[in-house]
Amino acid sequence: MREIILDIETSGLDYKEGHRIIEIGCVELNKKEVGSHFHRYINPLKTLTEENIKIHGITNEFLEDKPLFEDVAEEFLSFIQDSSIIAHNANFDVGFLNYELEKLSKPQISKDRVVDTVVIARNRFPGQQVNLDALVKKLKVNTLVDREFHGALKDAKILTDVYLELQGINQMGLQLNERKTEDLNLSGELNLTQIVLTKDETEAHKEFIKNNIPKSNWAKVDKNYE
Repeated sequence: MREIILDIETSGLDYKEGHRIIEIGCVELNKKEVGSHFHRYINPLKTLTEENIKIHGITNEFLEDKPLFEDVAEEFLSFIQDSSIIAHNANFDVGFLNYELEKLSKPQISKDRVVDTVVIARNRFPGQQVNLDALVKKLKVNTLVDREFHGALKDAKILTDVYLELQGINQMGLQLNERKTEDLNLSGELNLTQIVLTKDETEAHKEFIKNNIPKSNWAKVDKNYE
């Protein structure tokens, strides 16, 4: 089963008030194995406030030459295909995306293919905080990631670990690599050297076991010591 872990950054909290998407980050999961990713910055044609910039660190100057949503929409839809969408507080992310897709008369993301990790986390930790930072600490994943600023791809990668841990899949040692898994070189072989004792060495070893540790497991290996 193919799943897409998704996160966005925006110019504000409500698209109905004119706010827009400024960054999209996605991580692909194939049968719970990390695959490729999708990442785009987007010019919102809207001036970001200083308060907003403090959240994600993305400036107006940085976004000036970035594509519009309409320029990346088809590429985004091609990446997610008909896969399940995994997001934290999914109504926020999917709401913004569907608003933009509807304006372009593009297919929207249906609710029946969306999984909200907030719901999963609340079932796992009832009555506790379940924001992404809290879950990182509870589940002890990606504890070394710099969280001074939010970032769509960064948060999607973190959410990937969180999602898998919430499902009970041990992700110790998992690295969200920029490369696809098929690019990894897994052809290395172990060079094992077989050690063969001479007849005299074997007899000397038996004699040592017999005289010094006759009740050991070593002695039981040879019928002479039973």
